[in-house]
Amino acid sequence: MAEERRKFRREGEERRRDALISAALELIAEGGPGVATVRAIADRAGVTPGLIRHYFSSKEELTREAYRALMERMSSDNAAVLDRAADPRARLAAFVAAALRPPVMDAARMGLWAGFIHQVRRDAAMAAVHAETYLAYRDRLQALIAALPGTGDAARQRALAIACNGVIDGLWLEGSALPEAFAAGELERIGLDAVGAILGLDLPAPSEQTEDRP
Repeated sequence: MAEERRKFRREGEERRRDALISAALELIAEGGPGVATVRAIADRAGVTPGLIRHYFSSKEELTREAYRALMERMSSDNAAVLDRAADPRARLAAFVAAALRPPVMDAARMGLWAGFIHQVRRDAAMAAVHAETYLAYRDRLQALIAALPGTGDAARQRALAIACNGVIDGLWLEGSALPEAFAAGELERIGLDAVGAILGLDLPAPSEQTEDRP
């Protein structure tokens, strides 16, 4: 029984902590980091400012954790498609395409990212979060590339992942900032063609792939 109470308390604290992070993200999305004061975050989450200090040592720590949450949520949404494809080429194609459509490619998320990114150069702890989340995404991309035949050794696969990630990031920025400038599926196809050209193979759009049947 005591163990159940501890688990319940821990899960409750995690929910409250996540609620504070979500409130910070909502405020930053609406008006930038400057409007996400401790009081505003507390009001949005329906708690007292003192409760924020129970979970975070400072507003800066909360801001860093909000940035981490944003990046991890986008990465999770991007990776969610991997279970739908079995062979390595289809998995990579699905991953690239998912990065270039909603919910990953999204104007609000891009605005949030832009609101955070200028702090990376000014705050070493924020830079550490950026490096951690960027490398986690790139490592996942490298693993998908490594599963393909003929992609060389680890050093070569790392270089390919960096190049492919650069393409994905650039198209993600364009599509998030100016979604009306592109036809439906256009950036997905461009991304698949560009990544395929870097790797020397054809990456079909997920809709062109034959799904595995049980």
